[in-house]
Amino acid sequence: MKLPKDTSEKTLYDYQEEDLNAIFKHLEDNPDHSNLLYQLPTGGGKTVVFSEIARRYIEKTQKKVVVLTHRIELSVQTSRMLHGFGVNNKIINSEVKELKDQDEFMCFVAMVETLNNRLQEEKVEIKNIGLVIIDEAHYNSFRKLFKYFENSTIIGVTATPLSSNIKLPMKDNYKKLIVGESISSLIGKKFLAKANMYNYDVSLQSLKLGINGDYTVKSSDELYGNHSMLGKLVSAYTEIALGTKTLIFNNGINTSRYVYEIFKKAGYNIRHLDNKNTATERKDILQWFSETPDAILTSVSILTTGFDEPTVETIILNRATRSLTLYFQMIGRGSRYLPNKEEFTVVDMGNNVARFGMWNAAIDWQEIFHFPDFYLENIKNDEEIEREFIYEMPPELKAEFAKSDSIEFDIKAEYKKSFANGEKSKLVLERSIEQHAQICLENAEDVFDARILAKKLKEEIAYRVRQYSYCIMNNTKNYKEWLEEDYERKLRSKISKKFAAKM
Repeated sequence: MKLPKDTSEKTLYDYQEEDLNAIFKHLEDNPDHSNLLYQLPTGGGKTVVFSEIARRYIEKTQKKVVVLTHRIELSVQTSRMLHGFGVNNKIINSEVKELKDQDEFMCFVAMVETLNNRLQEEKVEIKNIGLVIIDEAHYNSFRKLFKYFENSTIIGVTATPLSSNIKLPMKDNYKKLIVGESISSLIGKKFLAKANMYNYDVSLQSLKLGINGDYTVKSSDELYGNHSMLGKLVSAYTEIALGTKTLIFNNGINTSRYVYEIFKKAGYNIRHLDNKNTATERKDILQWFSETPDAILTSVSILTTGFDEPTVETIILNRATRSLTLYFQMIGRGSRYLPNKEEFTVVDMGNNVARFGMWNAAIDWQEIFHFPDFYLENIKNDEEIEREFIYEMPPELKAEFAKSDSIEFDIKAEYKKSFANGEKSKLVLERSIEQHAQICLENAEDVFDARILAKKLKEEIAYRVRQYSYCIMNNTKNYKEWLEEDYERKLRSKISKKFAAKM
Protein backbone atom coordinates (compact mmCIF):
# COMPACT_ATOMS: atom_id res chain seq x y z
CA MET A 1 0.00 0.00 0.00
CA LYS A 2 1.75 3.17 -1.18
CA LEU A 3 0.95 6.42 0.57
CA PRO A 4 0.50 9.68 -1.32
CA LYS A 5 3.66 11.74 -1.34
CA ASP A 6 1.77 15.02 -1.31
CA THR A 7 3.26 17.03 1.53
CA SER A 8 2.78 20.38 -0.17
CA GLU A 9 1.25 21.87 2.98
CA LYS A 10 4.10 20.62 5.15
CA THR A 11 7.54 21.87 4.23
CA LEU A 12 10.63 20.61 6.02
CA TYR A 13 13.36 23.02 7.05
CA ASP A 14 17.02 22.36 6.24
CA TYR A 15 17.92 21.25 9.77
CA GLN A 16 14.94 18.83 9.81
CA GLU A 17 16.05 17.34 6.47
CA GLU A 18 19.59 16.87 7.83
CA ASP A 19 18.26 15.10 10.93
CA LEU A 20 15.98 12.88 8.82
CA ASN A 21 18.93 11.85 6.65
CA ALA A 22 20.99 10.99 9.77
CA ILE A 23 18.08 8.96 11.19
CA PHE A 24 17.53 6.96 7.97
CA LYS A 25 21.28 6.36 7.59
CA HIS A 26 21.24 4.85 11.10
CA LEU A 27 18.24 2.66 10.17
CA GLU A 28 20.02 1.47 6.99
CA ASP A 29 23.30 0.80 8.80
CA ASN A 30 21.55 -1.06 11.63
CA PRO A 31 18.91 -3.36 10.17
CA ASP A 32 18.97 -5.43 13.40
CA HIS A 33 16.43 -3.20 15.21
CA SER A 34 18.96 -0.94 16.95
CA ASN A 35 16.88 1.53 18.98
CA LEU A 36 17.53 5.22 18.36
CA LEU A 37 16.88 8.38 20.40
CA TYR A 38 16.40 11.74 18.66
CA GLN A 39 16.68 15.07 20.52
CA LEU A 40 15.17 18.34 19.27
CA PRO A 41 14.20 21.37 21.42
CA THR A 42 10.57 22.19 22.19
CA GLY A 43 9.34 24.29 19.25
CA GLY A 44 11.83 22.72 16.82
CA GLY A 45 9.11 20.62 15.16
CA LYS A 46 9.55 17.11 16.56
CA THR A 47 6.07 16.05 15.38
CA VAL A 48 6.85 17.27 11.86
CA VAL A 49 10.08 15.25 11.79
CA PHE A 50 8.60 12.01 13.05
CA SER A 51 5.54 12.34 10.79
CA GLU A 52 7.91 12.47 7.81
CA ILE A 53 9.88 9.54 9.30
CA ALA A 54 6.62 7.53 9.35
CA ARG A 55 5.75 8.50 5.77
CA ARG A 56 9.18 7.62 4.35
CA TYR A 57 9.50 4.44 6.40
CA ILE A 58 6.13 3.08 5.23
CA GLU A 59 6.94 3.99 1.63
CA LYS A 60 10.37 2.32 1.76
CA THR A 61 9.54 -0.86 3.70
CA GLN A 62 5.77 -1.41 3.37
CA LYS A 63 5.79 -2.13 7.10
CA LYS A 64 3.46 -0.52 9.63
CA VAL A 65 4.29 2.26 12.10
CA VAL A 66 2.96 2.75 15.64
CA VAL A 67 3.29 6.18 17.27
CA LEU A 68 3.00 6.19 21.08
CA THR A 69 2.05 9.24 23.18
CA HIS A 70 1.22 9.66 26.87
CA ARG A 71 -1.60 12.22 26.61
CA ILE A 72 -4.89 12.20 24.67
CA GLU A 73 -4.27 15.76 23.36
CA LEU A 74 -0.92 14.64 21.94
CA SER A 75 -2.58 11.67 20.22
CA VAL A 76 -5.05 13.94 18.44
CA GLN A 77 -2.37 16.49 17.44
CA THR A 78 -0.07 13.72 16.19
CA SER A 79 -2.83 12.05 14.16
CA ARG A 80 -3.68 15.39 12.54
CA MET A 81 -0.04 16.05 11.65
CA LEU A 82 0.37 12.56 10.16
CA HIS A 83 -2.71 13.15 7.99
CA GLY A 84 -1.08 16.41 6.85
CA PHE A 85 1.84 14.32 5.60
CA GLY A 86 -0.49 11.97 3.76
CA VAL A 87 -0.17 9.17 6.35
CA ASN A 88 -3.56 7.53 6.77
CA ASN A 89 -3.73 6.60 10.47
CA LYS A 90 -6.07 5.42 13.19
CA ILE A 91 -6.09 6.48 16.86
CA ILE A 92 -6.33 3.59 19.32
CA ASN A 93 -8.13 5.22 22.25
CA SER A 94 -10.31 3.86 25.08
CA GLU A 95 -13.26 3.45 22.67
CA VAL A 96 -11.31 1.08 20.41
CA LYS A 97 -11.77 -2.44 21.80
CA GLU A 98 -10.71 -4.41 18.70
CA LEU A 99 -8.92 -3.69 15.42
CA LYS A 100 -11.00 -5.42 12.79
CA ASP A 101 -10.16 -2.71 10.24
CA GLN A 102 -6.40 -2.73 10.75
CA ASP A 103 -5.65 -3.71 7.13
CA GLU A 104 -7.01 -0.30 6.05
CA PHE A 105 -4.20 1.52 7.92
CA MET A 106 -0.43 1.55 7.80
CA CYS A 107 -0.06 3.75 10.88
CA PHE A 108 -1.60 3.75 14.36
CA VAL A 109 -1.44 6.42 17.07
CA ALA A 110 -1.96 5.10 20.59
CA MET A 111 -1.80 6.19 24.20
CA VAL A 112 0.52 4.03 26.27
CA GLU A 113 -1.98 2.86 28.88
CA THR A 114 -4.73 2.12 26.34
CA LEU A 115 -2.46 0.09 24.04
CA ASN A 116 -0.90 -1.73 27.01
CA ASN A 117 -4.38 -2.74 28.24
CA ARG A 118 -5.48 -3.95 24.78
CA LEU A 119 -2.28 -5.95 24.26
CA GLN A 120 -2.56 -7.52 27.73
CA GLU A 121 -6.18 -8.46 27.06
CA GLU A 122 -4.95 -9.94 23.74
CA LYS A 123 -7.84 -8.16 22.02
CA VAL A 124 -5.54 -6.22 19.74
CA GLU A 125 -2.64 -7.52 17.73
CA ILE A 126 -1.13 -5.25 15.11
CA LYS A 127 0.60 -7.27 12.41
CA ASN A 128 3.70 -6.32 10.42
CA ILE A 129 4.98 -3.51 12.69
CA GLY A 130 8.40 -2.39 11.57
CA LEU A 131 8.78 0.88 13.47
CA VAL A 132 7.59 2.26 16.80
CA ILE A 133 7.95 6.03 17.37
CA ILE A 134 7.75 7.22 20.98
CA ASP A 135 6.92 10.88 21.58
CA GLU A 136 8.17 12.49 24.84
CA ALA A 137 10.39 9.41 25.23
CA HIS A 138 11.92 10.54 28.54
CA TYR A 139 8.77 9.34 30.35
CA ASN A 140 9.19 5.83 31.71
CA SER A 141 5.61 4.67 31.18
CA PHE A 142 6.65 3.54 27.67
CA ARG A 143 9.02 0.83 28.89
CA LYS A 144 6.19 -1.58 29.70
CA LEU A 145 5.40 -1.80 25.96
CA PHE A 146 8.92 -2.60 24.74
CA LYS A 147 8.41 -6.36 25.22
CA TYR A 148 5.60 -6.34 22.63
CA PHE A 149 7.85 -4.77 19.99
CA GLU A 150 11.01 -6.85 20.22
CA ASN A 151 11.03 -7.38 16.45
CA SER A 152 10.55 -3.70 15.62
CA THR A 153 12.89 -0.72 15.57
CA ILE A 154 12.11 1.89 18.21
CA ILE A 155 12.78 5.61 17.74
CA GLY A 156 12.33 7.76 20.85
CA VAL A 157 11.84 11.51 20.38
CA THR A 158 12.43 14.05 23.16
CA ALA A 159 13.63 17.59 23.86
CA THR A 160 15.59 16.32 26.88
CA PRO A 161 17.25 12.88 26.63
CA LEU A 162 17.30 12.38 30.40
CA SER A 163 15.04 9.77 31.98
CA SER A 164 12.30 10.90 34.37
CA ASN A 165 13.47 8.07 36.65
CA ILE A 166 17.08 8.24 37.87
CA LYS A 167 17.19 4.44 38.27
CA LEU A 168 16.15 3.79 34.62
CA PRO A 169 18.64 5.61 32.35
CA MET A 170 17.67 6.03 28.69
CA LYS A 171 20.94 4.49 27.47
CA ASP A 172 19.55 1.12 28.70
CA ASN A 173 16.88 1.21 25.99
CA TYR A 174 18.45 3.27 23.22
CA LYS A 175 21.78 2.49 21.57
CA LYS A 176 22.44 5.86 19.96
CA LEU A 177 21.44 9.50 20.37
CA ILE A 178 21.10 11.88 17.41
CA VAL A 179 21.18 15.51 18.58
CA GLY A 180 19.21 18.05 16.53
CA GLU A 181 19.53 21.82 16.20
CA SER A 182 20.34 23.78 19.39
CA ILE A 183 18.04 26.36 21.00
CA SER A 184 20.48 29.22 20.25
CA SER A 185 20.68 28.18 16.59
CA LEU A 186 16.85 28.01 16.32
CA ILE A 187 16.66 31.51 17.85
CA GLY A 188 19.26 32.76 15.35
CA LYS A 189 17.24 31.30 12.46
CA LYS A 190 14.02 32.82 13.87
CA PHE A 191 12.33 29.50 14.56
CA LEU A 192 12.24 30.25 18.29
CA ALA A 193 11.77 33.54 20.15
CA LYS A 194 14.57 34.96 22.29
CA ALA A 195 14.08 34.71 26.07
CA ASN A 196 14.67 37.71 28.33
CA MET A 197 15.31 36.11 31.71
CA TYR A 198 14.82 37.66 35.16
CA ASN A 199 15.77 35.89 38.39
CA TYR A 200 14.54 36.58 41.91
CA ASP A 201 16.74 35.11 44.64
CA VAL A 202 14.57 32.86 46.78
CA SER A 203 15.60 30.89 49.86
CA LEU A 204 14.49 27.32 49.18
CA GLN A 205 15.93 25.50 52.16
CA SER A 206 12.48 24.74 53.57
CA LEU A 207 11.72 22.65 50.46
CA LYS A 208 11.90 18.87 50.80
CA LEU A 209 12.83 16.33 48.12
CA GLY A 210 10.41 13.50 47.39
CA ILE A 211 11.21 9.95 46.27
CA ASN A 212 11.00 11.02 42.60
CA GLY A 213 13.96 13.35 43.14
CA ASP A 214 11.95 16.58 42.85
CA TYR A 215 10.52 18.92 45.50
CA THR A 216 7.37 17.74 47.25
CA VAL A 217 4.06 19.49 46.56
CA LYS A 218 3.44 19.87 50.32
CA SER A 219 6.70 21.73 51.03
CA SER A 220 6.25 23.81 47.84
CA ASP A 221 2.72 24.80 48.86
CA GLU A 222 3.99 25.87 52.29
CA LEU A 223 6.74 28.07 50.79
CA TYR A 224 4.98 29.50 47.72
CA GLY A 225 1.60 29.81 49.44
CA ASN A 226 2.91 32.11 52.16
CA HIS A 227 2.05 35.80 52.13
CA SER A 228 5.62 36.98 51.57
CA MET A 229 6.18 34.82 48.47
CA LEU A 230 2.77 35.70 47.00
CA GLY A 231 3.59 39.38 47.48
CA LYS A 232 6.95 38.89 45.78
CA LEU A 233 5.19 37.20 42.83
CA VAL A 234 2.70 40.06 42.34
CA SER A 235 5.56 42.59 42.55
CA ALA A 236 7.57 40.64 39.96
CA TYR A 237 4.58 40.55 37.59
CA THR A 238 3.93 44.28 38.07
CA GLU A 239 7.59 45.23 37.55
CA ILE A 240 8.34 42.99 34.57
CA ALA A 241 5.26 41.54 32.91
CA LEU A 242 2.37 43.96 33.47
CA GLY A 243 -0.27 43.72 30.71
CA THR A 244 1.37 40.77 28.91
CA LYS A 245 -0.20 37.38 28.24
CA THR A 246 1.27 35.41 31.15
CA LEU A 247 1.45 31.74 32.08
CA ILE A 248 2.32 30.97 35.72
CA PHE A 249 3.59 27.49 36.64
CA ASN A 250 3.16 26.28 40.24
CA ASN A 251 3.99 23.00 41.97
CA GLY A 252 0.72 22.62 43.87
CA ILE A 253 -2.99 23.22 43.25
CA ASN A 254 -3.26 25.13 46.57
CA THR A 255 -0.50 27.54 45.51
CA SER A 256 -2.14 28.08 42.13
CA ARG A 257 -5.44 28.91 43.85
CA TYR A 258 -3.71 31.36 46.23
CA VAL A 259 -2.07 32.98 43.19
CA TYR A 260 -5.48 33.28 41.53
CA GLU A 261 -6.99 34.91 44.65
CA ILE A 262 -4.21 37.46 45.20
CA PHE A 263 -4.08 38.52 41.51
CA LYS A 264 -7.88 38.72 41.37
CA LYS A 265 -7.89 40.93 44.47
CA ALA A 266 -5.27 43.16 42.84
CA GLY A 267 -7.65 43.61 39.88
CA TYR A 268 -5.79 41.51 37.31
CA ASN A 269 -7.42 39.40 34.59
CA ILE A 270 -6.62 35.87 35.80
CA ARG A 271 -7.98 32.32 35.73
CA HIS A 272 -6.83 29.07 37.35
CA LEU A 273 -6.56 25.66 35.65
CA ASP A 274 -5.71 22.25 37.12
CA ASN A 275 -6.36 18.58 36.33
CA LYS A 276 -9.64 18.66 38.27
CA ASN A 277 -11.28 20.92 35.66
CA THR A 278 -13.65 19.14 33.29
CA ALA A 279 -12.81 18.92 29.58
CA THR A 280 -15.43 21.63 28.88
CA GLU A 281 -14.04 23.97 31.55
CA ARG A 282 -10.50 23.38 30.29
CA LYS A 283 -11.56 24.18 26.71
CA ASP A 284 -13.35 27.34 27.86
CA ILE A 285 -10.37 28.55 29.96
CA LEU A 286 -7.85 27.91 27.17
CA GLN A 287 -10.06 29.68 24.63
CA TRP A 288 -10.35 32.68 27.00
CA PHE A 289 -6.56 32.64 27.43
CA SER A 290 -6.01 32.54 23.67
CA GLU A 291 -8.40 35.44 22.95
CA THR A 292 -7.50 37.78 25.86
CA PRO A 293 -4.41 39.98 25.34
CA ASP A 294 -3.63 40.60 29.04
CA ALA A 295 -4.76 37.17 30.28
CA ILE A 296 -2.92 35.55 33.20
CA LEU A 297 -3.32 31.79 33.52
CA THR A 298 -2.11 30.12 36.72
CA SER A 299 -1.80 26.35 36.65
CA VAL A 300 0.07 23.32 37.91
CA SER A 301 2.30 21.37 35.50
CA ILE A 302 -0.53 20.24 33.21
CA LEU A 303 0.35 22.70 30.44
CA THR A 304 3.95 21.56 29.93
CA THR A 305 3.19 19.14 27.07
CA GLY A 306 0.49 19.06 24.40
CA PHE A 307 -0.37 22.72 24.98
CA ASP A 308 0.41 25.23 22.28
CA GLU A 309 -0.48 28.91 22.62
CA PRO A 310 2.00 30.87 20.46
CA THR A 311 0.85 34.27 21.79
CA VAL A 312 2.19 33.67 25.34
CA GLU A 313 4.52 36.59 26.15
CA THR A 314 5.61 35.82 29.72
CA ILE A 315 6.38 32.60 31.58
CA ILE A 316 6.61 32.81 35.37
CA LEU A 317 8.24 29.83 37.10
CA ASN A 318 6.56 30.21 40.49
CA ARG A 319 8.19 27.01 41.64
CA ALA A 320 11.52 25.29 41.94
CA THR A 321 12.28 22.02 40.15
CA ARG A 322 15.22 19.65 40.00
CA SER A 323 13.92 18.24 36.70
CA LEU A 324 15.87 19.49 33.69
CA THR A 325 13.05 18.26 31.44
CA LEU A 326 10.40 20.24 33.29
CA TYR A 327 12.62 23.35 33.24
CA PHE A 328 12.86 23.22 29.44
CA GLN A 329 9.18 22.31 28.99
CA MET A 330 7.91 25.21 31.09
CA ILE A 331 10.05 27.83 29.34
CA GLY A 332 9.32 26.21 25.96
CA ARG A 333 5.62 27.15 26.31
CA GLY A 334 6.55 30.77 25.63
CA SER A 335 9.21 30.23 22.97
CA ARG A 336 7.05 30.10 19.84
CA TYR A 337 8.24 32.68 17.30
CA LEU A 338 5.68 34.93 15.59
CA PRO A 339 6.30 37.84 13.17
CA ASN A 340 5.18 40.24 15.93
CA LYS A 341 6.78 38.24 18.76
CA GLU A 342 10.54 37.86 18.44
CA GLU A 343 11.12 37.86 22.21
CA PHE A 344 9.41 36.62 25.35
CA THR A 345 10.00 37.02 29.09
CA VAL A 346 10.86 34.41 31.72
CA VAL A 347 10.57 35.29 35.42
CA ASP A 348 12.28 32.69 37.63
CA MET A 349 11.07 32.54 41.25
CA GLY A 350 12.74 29.19 42.04
CA ASN A 351 16.51 29.60 41.42
CA ASN A 352 16.04 27.34 38.38
CA VAL A 353 18.38 29.35 36.13
CA ALA A 354 21.10 29.13 38.80
CA ARG A 355 20.52 25.35 38.96
CA PHE A 356 20.42 24.51 35.24
CA GLY A 357 21.93 27.49 33.42
CA MET A 358 20.34 29.78 30.86
CA TRP A 359 17.62 28.25 28.67
CA ASN A 360 19.54 28.96 25.45
CA ALA A 361 22.99 27.96 26.78
CA ALA A 362 24.95 25.20 25.01
CA ILE A 363 24.29 21.80 26.58
CA ASP A 364 26.12 18.52 25.99
CA TRP A 365 23.24 16.11 25.45
CA GLN A 366 25.58 13.27 24.47
CA GLU A 367 27.28 13.45 27.86
CA ILE A 368 23.92 13.64 29.69
CA PHE A 369 22.65 10.63 27.70
CA HIS A 370 25.77 8.50 28.28
CA PHE A 371 26.52 9.60 31.86
CA PRO A 372 23.21 10.67 33.45
CA ASP A 373 24.37 9.82 37.01
CA PHE A 374 27.34 12.17 36.70
CA TYR A 375 25.08 14.97 35.43
CA LEU A 376 22.45 14.49 38.17
CA GLU A 377 25.06 14.32 40.95
CA ASN A 378 26.51 17.64 39.81
CA ILE A 379 23.30 19.69 39.77
CA LYS A 380 23.86 22.54 42.23
CA ASN A 381 22.09 22.12 45.55
CA ASP A 382 20.09 24.96 47.07
CA GLU A 383 22.64 25.86 49.72
CA GLU A 384 25.35 26.25 47.06
CA ILE A 385 23.05 28.48 45.02
CA GLU A 386 22.10 30.59 48.04
CA ARG A 387 25.74 31.07 49.05
CA GLU A 388 26.19 32.91 45.75
CA PHE A 389 23.23 35.25 46.30
CA ILE A 390 24.05 38.94 46.50
CA TYR A 391 21.26 40.98 48.06
CA GLU A 392 20.47 44.23 46.30
CA MET A 393 18.19 46.71 48.00
CA PRO A 394 15.23 47.57 45.71
CA PRO A 395 15.52 51.15 44.28
CA GLU A 396 12.34 52.39 46.02
CA LEU A 397 13.65 51.19 49.41
CA LYS A 398 17.12 52.59 48.70
CA ALA A 399 15.47 55.98 48.09
CA GLU A 400 14.15 55.94 51.70
CA PHE A 401 17.77 55.89 52.93
CA ALA A 402 18.92 58.72 50.64
CA LYS A 403 20.27 60.85 53.53
CA SER A 404 22.94 58.26 54.39
CA ASP A 405 26.34 58.43 52.69
CA SER A 406 26.59 54.62 52.59
CA ILE A 407 24.11 51.84 53.27
CA GLU A 408 26.50 48.94 52.49
CA PHE A 409 27.81 46.43 55.04
CA ASP A 410 29.79 43.33 53.98
CA ILE A 411 29.28 40.54 56.53
CA LYS A 412 31.93 38.25 55.00
CA ALA A 413 34.60 40.98 54.93
CA GLU A 414 33.76 41.98 58.53
CA TYR A 415 33.96 38.36 59.65
CA LYS A 416 37.42 37.93 58.06
CA LYS A 417 38.58 41.12 59.82
CA SER A 418 37.23 39.99 63.21
CA PHE A 419 38.70 36.50 62.78
CA ALA A 420 42.13 37.98 61.93
CA ASN A 421 41.94 40.19 65.06
CA GLY A 422 40.99 37.23 67.27
CA GLU A 423 37.60 38.78 68.16
CA LYS A 424 34.39 36.92 68.98
CA SER A 425 32.30 36.26 65.88
CA LYS A 426 29.12 37.76 67.38
CA LEU A 427 30.73 41.21 67.18
CA VAL A 428 30.11 41.04 63.41
CA LEU A 429 26.33 41.01 63.92
CA GLU A 430 26.56 43.70 66.59
CA ARG A 431 28.36 45.99 64.12
CA SER A 432 25.75 45.16 61.46
CA ILE A 433 22.95 46.09 63.91
CA GLU A 434 24.78 49.33 64.75
CA GLN A 435 25.05 50.23 61.03
CA HIS A 436 21.35 49.44 60.40
CA ALA A 437 20.30 51.51 63.44
CA GLN A 438 22.46 54.42 62.27
CA ILE A 439 20.94 54.59 58.75
CA CYS A 440 17.42 54.36 60.24
CA LEU A 441 18.26 57.24 62.57
CA GLU A 442 19.70 59.36 59.72
CA ASN A 443 16.56 58.97 57.58
CA ALA A 444 13.77 59.31 60.15
CA GLU A 445 12.12 62.26 61.91
CA ASP A 446 11.36 60.31 65.09
CA VAL A 447 11.73 56.88 66.72
CA PHE A 448 8.46 55.62 65.19
CA ASP A 449 9.57 56.45 61.64
CA ALA A 450 12.91 54.79 62.34
CA ARG A 451 11.21 51.58 63.51
CA ILE A 452 9.04 51.54 60.37
CA LEU A 453 12.22 51.82 58.30
CA ALA A 454 13.80 48.97 60.31
CA LYS A 455 10.83 46.71 59.51
CA LYS A 456 11.45 47.30 55.81
CA LEU A 457 14.96 45.88 56.20
CA LYS A 458 13.61 42.37 56.89
CA GLU A 459 14.95 40.85 53.65
CA GLU A 460 18.39 42.43 54.06
CA ILE A 461 18.51 41.24 57.69
CA ALA A 462 17.69 37.68 56.57
CA TYR A 463 20.46 37.92 53.95
CA ARG A 464 23.04 39.21 56.45
CA VAL A 465 22.11 36.53 59.00
CA ARG A 466 22.43 33.85 56.30
CA GLN A 467 25.89 35.16 55.29
CA TYR A 468 26.93 35.15 58.96
CA SER A 469 25.65 31.59 59.48
CA TYR A 470 27.74 30.40 56.49
CA CYS A 471 30.83 32.06 58.02
CA ILE A 472 30.41 30.31 61.39
CA MET A 473 29.27 27.07 59.69
CA ASN A 474 25.97 26.82 61.50
CA ASN A 475 23.33 26.92 58.81
CA THR A 476 20.42 25.14 60.49
CA LYS A 477 16.96 26.58 59.84
CA ASN A 478 16.07 26.97 63.55
CA TYR A 479 19.33 28.74 64.36
CA LYS A 480 18.92 31.21 61.48
CA GLU A 481 15.30 31.93 62.48
CA TRP A 482 16.37 32.57 66.08
CA LEU A 483 19.22 34.83 64.91
CA GLU A 484 16.84 36.87 62.70
CA GLU A 485 14.37 37.39 65.56
CA ASP A 486 17.20 38.32 67.94
CA TYR A 487 18.65 40.72 65.35
CA GLU A 488 15.30 42.49 64.82
CA ARG A 489 14.74 42.80 68.60
CA LYS A 490 18.24 44.23 69.16
CA LEU A 491 17.81 46.61 66.22
CA ARG A 492 14.58 48.06 67.72
CA SER A 493 16.33 48.46 71.06
CA LYS A 494 19.40 50.11 69.48
CA ILE A 495 17.18 52.60 67.59
CA SER A 496 15.40 53.57 70.83
CA LYS A 497 18.74 54.07 72.63
CA LYS A 498 20.14 56.19 69.78
CA PHE A 499 17.07 58.48 69.77
CA ALA A 500 17.18 58.75 73.58
CA ALA A 501 20.86 59.76 73.41
CA LYS A 502 20.05 62.28 70.67
CA MET A 503 17.35 63.90 72.80
